[in-house]
Formats: sequence, C-alpha cells, structure tokens
Amino acid sequence: SAKDLDDAVSLERDGAGRWVLGVHIADVSHYVKAGTPLDLEAWERGTSVYFADQVVPMLPEALSNGICSLNPQVDRLALSCLMTLSPEGELVDHTIRKSVIRSRERMTYEDCNVLLDAQRRGQAPALQERYAHILPMLEDMNALAKILSASRRRRGGLDLDTQESQVLCDEHGVPVGVALRRQGESEKLIEAFMLAANECVAQHLAAAKKPCVYRVHEKPSQEKTDALRVLVAPLGYELKGADGPSLQKLLDWAKGRPEEGAVSLMVLRSLMKARYDGENLGHFGLASPCYCHFTSPIRRYPDLMVHRILTALLDGKWKQEGRKLTAAVPRAALQSSQR
Repeated sequence: SAKDLDDAVSLERDGAGRWVLGVHIADVSHYVKAGTPLDLEAWERGTSVYFADQVVPMLPEALSNGICSLNPQVDRLALSCLMTLSPEGELVDHTIRKSVIRSRERMTYEDCNVLLDAQRRGQAPALQERYAHILPMLEDMNALAKILSASRRRRGGLDLDTQESQVLCDEHGVPVGVALRRQGESEKLIEAFMLAANECVAQHLAAAKKPCVYRVHEKPSQEKTDALRVLVAPLGYELKGADGPSLQKLLDWAKGRPEEGAVSLMVLRSLMKARYDGENLGHFGLASPCYCHFTSPIRRYPDLMVHRILTALLDGKWKQEGRKLTAAVPRAALQSSQR
C-alpha cells in the first residue's frame, strides 16, 4: 500500500567474486532546501505519521509520492551507497555517490516471499514467469541477507521476533478487524540491507570527522536490568547480565515456549529508548558501534539531515556549508527525538 518509495536495492559480483550491494535512496535534499517553507514544515512534523488507513506525510504528496519516490521505469535522483562485501558479508570497501537510477520493478513483500520460497514459487507459475529476469538476483540477495543477519547476531545484536498487528479498515475507514503480520524472508532481506547502509554511512562520516545525526541506543540501566531479572526468575530463568549475548540467550531459551511472546516483550521493555544524538554513543540493540538513519528521507527528518551533510561533502561545498550544518545537527537530533 506504500506510495512513498524511499529505497531501491541492487546486487552483483565484482571481478574478485565479492558482493557489490547497492542501496539507493531518494535524494530528497535536492528538492527540499534548508530554511525554505518546505523544510520548516518538515522540521515541525519530524516524521510522516502512519495510521491504519491513511498517512499524514512529512512532505507534500507531489514530492513524497511523486518526484522523490523511486517509482519503477522512471529516472529518479538518488544517493547511492555501494558496499563491497566479502563472501562472509564483511564490508571491505564502499562508495557513496549522487546518482540517477531507474528502478526496474516495484516489488511487494508478499510477492517476494512467494518467489523466495521454492515450494510456494512452484505453485505460482505466473509470478515466476513475471519476475524471471530478477529471480537469480533475488535469490542472491536472500543468501547475502542471511549472512549479514547471522554476522550481526554473532556480534551481539538482538533478534527480537515481535509480532506486528495490522488494523483492517473498511472503505469508510472504520476498523473492522486486526490481523497479525509476521516478518517473511523479503522483510528480513530489506531490513538487513538497510541496516548495512545506515551503518556504512555512519562509519563514513565518523571516519571523515564530519558531523552526523546518529541513531543511538544506550545499554540498559541497572534498574531496568534488575526489574527484568525479577520478572523472568519465576519462569525458571536466571539472567546473568544485561549485555547483548545474555539477553539473546534469554530470548533463545524462551523460543517455542508458551511464554515466548511475554519474554520478548519484557526484554523489549527493559531496553533504553533509542533516540537521535549528535554524539556517537553506539547502538546497543544492533550491537553497532556506529549507526545512523540514512534510508528514509521522504518520511524522517534526521535522514534528510544526513543527506545534506553527505551532499555538501560530495559537491565539495563543505567550506561554505559545513559550519551551518554542524550547528544544525544537535538541534535536529533533539527535534527528531521529540517528534
């Protein structure tokens, strides 16, 4: 149902057999200039708001669903993060470029999930034929996403398998039911690629010693950890610590048990709230030393700020614009967190 398409993905191999993952994000900063009425309104809103049957967008629909949206078969301006990864999914090189892209297909998660499941795919010959030209790439993407997710988990990233509820509305916008929505392979694939790009951009700016609106998530407080320990003790589980591996051990222990959902929710509530900050404080939940939001500038103001910083660097305009952007970062981080 989405009409504001921020992101597109591509994957190929280089001459050395390494993965080259492209995450291409709508270049909203080209159209929304700092200090304009458009920008001031986006700043006030901070984010698009999604209701059960409608969206209150951060930007006017002519931009969010129109010229900024990476619609299929049309040229669109983008910022492309091209990551060279080893067969084990380790980042060995990257390039960030202003680009013009033409999205080949506008995929849906459901169609992708069918295509990535060999059994279901066999029962959907029309779908298989329709997407035959990109099916090998989709399968490669799925394989790489699994490698990236496993790598993140090994370093201590939390795998919170929470269920999302979708409110179903009739044609008048009246809620008529609630359906559970679980993540399929395609949702996990896109999530893995967006996390990789967000991390890569944050590391790029940190290495260049340039400002960034970081997405930070601090370690749980002693008070929250103690409360979680008390909650899980009657279930027969002794929580040793509040580091990523200890919390993941608890989640793994609860898997398949009747209390799995409750334990997952308890762990989630024991964590600190993620927020935006001009200082890099790391991201505990993702076990990432350096993380930002780069992938959704159509619907989030902090991503737009990160794009402006990258664009000033890419255009060689840091001397003229750097001071103003540096001063704007802490204000934008606070405003984005509050919104």
